[in-house]
Amino acid sequence: MPISHLSRPTGERVHLTLMLALTFSTGVVDAVGYLGLDKVFAGNMTGNVVVLGMAAAGADDLPLAGPSIALAGFLCGALVGGRVVRPVDGGQWSRRIGAVFALVGVILAALATALFVIGPAPVAPPLLIVVTFLSVAMGLQAATARHLAVKDITTVVVTSLITGLAADAAVSGTKQPWPRRVLALALLTAGALVGALTLRWHPGLGLALAAGVTIAVATAGTLAWSSRSGTAASSPAPEPGAGSTRRPSP
Repeated sequence: MPISHLSRPTGERVHLTLMLALTFSTGVVDAVGYLGLDKVFAGNMTGNVVVLGMAAAGADDLPLAGPSIALAGFLCGALVGGRVVRPVDGGQWSRRIGAVFALVGVILAALATALFVIGPAPVAPPLLIVVTFLSVAMGLQAATARHLAVKDITTVVVTSLITGLAADAAVSGTKQPWPRRVLALALLTAGALVGALTLRWHPGLGLALAAGVTIAVATAGTLAWSSRSGTAASSPAPEPGAGSTRRPSP
């Protein structure tokens, strides 16, 4: 086997690395959304449901419109994302997967630009328009990440990850994928920290950073997929009756 094949990372490892990067990006987006866009979570829908419940009870200074629109936008984004990637084999990258992540990055970049234009403290209706498209983008990302099915890494929530980390430790000790779980938790936290820090200058800065990370993920994933597909295509054809190889996903 050529040495280059030995050093090439597996598809699973590439997917894990890229989804961890998106987890960091989500932390940035949610920090900007909650602290800079009227207490709205674009990726963490559990947070929006809790905020809505407290706001409905009359809690001071908690919005109803923003979290409601974020929930609706996230659902729409997840619906569209799920339909777009449905033809792709589960757990496999493809041009469609890369295109959806690239679209998320473009939306984030456009929203960052819009915030730089309209100012650091947008008011309704511009604020609600930004919230709508931001949550649509996160819904697209979440649905696509779900289709890739990297164990424990949804890119948008860590509650089930923390549960698994604690519950599996009680049963199997260190025999669990704890490095990826701890990394995902740390990266979401780091993303939130960075997102909060960017608000010292401008909320558009955090979204621009998230856009750059997401577009880089889309590019790296598609290049890695193309490289693996090219290697598979150049491999000798199997002997008759030896079985068929899987076609690359569209």
